[in-house]
Amino acid sequence: MKFQTVCPDILVRTGFAGFHANLTFPDGFLLGAATASYQIEGGWDAYGKGCNIWDTLTHEYWKLVEDTDTGDVADDSYHLYQEDVKWLKAMGAQWYRFSISWARILPEGHDWCINEPGIDYYNQLINALLDNGIEPMVTIYHWDLPQDLQDLGGWPNSVLANYAENYARVLFKNFGDRVKLWQTFNEPQIFMDGYDSEKGMAPSIDTPGIGDYLASHTVLVAHANIYPLYEREFKQQQQGKVGIALGHDWCEPFCTLHQDRCERYQKFILGGCAHPIFTDSGDYPSVPKERVDANSKREGLTGSRLPRFTGEEVKLSTGTFDFLGINFYTCFLGFDGVGGLVPSKGRDMGKIRSQDPKWPASASSWLRVVPWGYRKQLNWIAKEYGNPPVCVTENGYSDYGGLNDTQRVSYYTEHMKEMLKAIHEDGVNVFGYTAWSLLDNFEWLRGYTEKFGLHEVDFNDPSRPRIPKESAKVLTEIFKTRRIPDRFLD
Repeated sequence: MKFQTVCPDILVRTGFAGFHANLTFPDGFLLGAATASYQIEGGWDAYGKGCNIWDTLTHEYWKLVEDTDTGDVADDSYHLYQEDVKWLKAMGAQWYRFSISWARILPEGHDWCINEPGIDYYNQLINALLDNGIEPMVTIYHWDLPQDLQDLGGWPNSVLANYAENYARVLFKNFGDRVKLWQTFNEPQIFMDGYDSEKGMAPSIDTPGIGDYLASHTVLVAHANIYPLYEREFKQQQQGKVGIALGHDWCEPFCTLHQDRCERYQKFILGGCAHPIFTDSGDYPSVPKERVDANSKREGLTGSRLPRFTGEEVKLSTGTFDFLGINFYTCFLGFDGVGGLVPSKGRDMGKIRSQDPKWPASASSWLRVVPWGYRKQLNWIAKEYGNPPVCVTENGYSDYGGLNDTQRVSYYTEHMKEMLKAIHEDGVNVFGYTAWSLLDNFEWLRGYTEKFGLHEVDFNDPSRPRIPKESAKVLTEIFKTRRIPDRFLD
């Protein structure tokens, strides 16, 4: 790995200039919390649910998980969903973002076998939310692919775009009369890495620079199929909206010499998924196409490792959104340099990233607290994609547990202030915010070692009690008053 360590012009890494005093959320702005099915539900084989790739990883490759634990029970929200709704209502949450387990609805992944107890479970959850005045926002896919579909090759197999469309149709038919906000996928940029390393996210397939690009392409085609499906068969009667949730960390140039490196990072990571949907091109940005094509040729391949959209797929992809969900956690510094395997997405980008050790740390090695990057990222999206409607679908802080989570309180209030600056001062079109996460939960490869929850959960107690942390109390005040308290102004 090589990178430039001397920079003649160090950037001042701060936020936008100017004092901000408007701590009030706009009329109609939605405030709530978020979870994901595998991380909280448990009931991994209950009442006809099929096996998914995270069941397989935690059961057969458990050494990949830091504490070797599983999501077999997790928060037991499969049985305790009423408790979750109770705490959402107590907070004054206006909406709740959750995901549906594909294998709980379609145990074999295909729509020829629908699991009615799975339908019943989500009907009960949706009805409980609505009975308590909480709007459901459903993520159709949040990383837990049915194992039967992984056995067909998983997301690198283009046929999964059709299976995902069929799965979405089942959800729209059964829940669309009450669910008005849908997200097709959560963070393709992250779960495509499951095809990047045998020690990574499920399904942990070691095909860097090939399988991950194929997976991402299939997901984008699936999204491009699902959006017009809803428009064609359900929109007129159900009157809902469909978007996608993309995750991204702001890249701050190490110095002015590296401005283009961070722009390249934006185009590779966020643009790789957003560009086909949110621009008129219906295609990947030119930067990743040119770089992957060139590297593929240099590696002796007869064609590019980056798949190409067909003419029909370009037409389908363009404009397939009603809103954009953004998951934001942290920032990185961008350097010029070359690193990563040959081939790999990291080497294709031609950028090294690190973090300033002065930025406050969290329990997660990758998450440092840099609120000003949040506003910059929101502004970049608005400028690049014509200021689309945006909802913040994840934003949160990890620690090692405890009710007096003052660092999490600071994280939320500082990030909310930057978001409000983007709204009130910059005109960015943000219409909602969901904190990650409602509960301490199974945090993927970190197991239960890191906590993101607003509510503490005792995973050693079979009853899985939920206890509000200080952060839950502060967000309750914010949700109910619809403003950040003055004591957090400085």
